[in-house]
Amino acid sequence: MQVAILMIHVVISIALVALVLLQQGKGAEAGASFGGGASQTVFGSRGSGGFLSKLTAVVAAGFFVTSLTLAYFASEASDAPEAGIPDSRLIEQQNNVPTLDDGSESPDNAAPVLEESNE
Repeated sequence: MQVAILMIHVVISIALVALVLLQQGKGAEAGASFGGGASQTVFGSRGSGGFLSKLTAVVAAGFFVTSLTLAYFASEASDAPEAGIPDSRLIEQQNNVPTLDDGSESPDNAAPVLEESNE
């Protein structure tokens, strides 16, 4: 579920960037008022400004919803004991585990010592 929401979040973020880049700035309206041909656009005489602004608001709301959902999943995952940095009690417990090696044997990489017999 988290992966699907993450994929949707990435698509929404790319769409949000594209929508913001498609919109015209406030300075572009001054040139259009002197015969820029805004009355012959597909979106009407106001141009695409109203449509793109509303679509940007909807996509931004979707971005916030997916962000909050992913934050919720991240906070739920941090409550699990195996996630993140281990607790100090867990580290202490792992350090106190007895080992099979009592220290009396030679290291694994040492050559075996042959005892001489006096026969």
